[in-house]
Amino acid sequence: MMSDGEACVNTTTDTDVAPATIRAIVAGHGSFASGIISAVEQITGKGASFLAMSNTGLCLDDIQETLARALDHTGANVIFTDLPAGSCTMAVRRMIRARPGVLLVTGINLSTLLDFAMQDASDPVVAVNAALERGRVSMAVYGA
Repeated sequence: MMSDGEACVNTTTDTDVAPATIRAIVAGHGSFASGIISAVEQITGKGASFLAMSNTGLCLDDIQETLARALDHTGANVIFTDLPAGSCTMAVRRMIRARPGVLLVTGINLSTLLDFAMQDASDPVVAVNAALERGRVSMAVYGA
């Protein structure tokens, strides 16, 4: 019999992915994480580098617990989130106080995730900063 926490992990993350291949967790609202990871897979074939997590039906404490378990399970130390003031970001910000070395990147776009997926940088700080810069410069406005 599973506890409530185990049920959250099984229903909100893709646990079929081998932990050794996961470089980062992507968390967000609805199917944001699985959708953006699907796009990375389609473009690069490197979607297995990420673990998707949805906050659907979870309170802040549940999100934090689920993300902590995902970090422990995968060994990843980077978490990408969709919104800077969203519940996933708030949960990560609370959690990383006690987890030095875990990096949070929020407000991500597809360019950010693609750049991170394509990098071979072993230092996550280098990889995250390069991906963040790529994501920033990829945004543009055209027309009047």
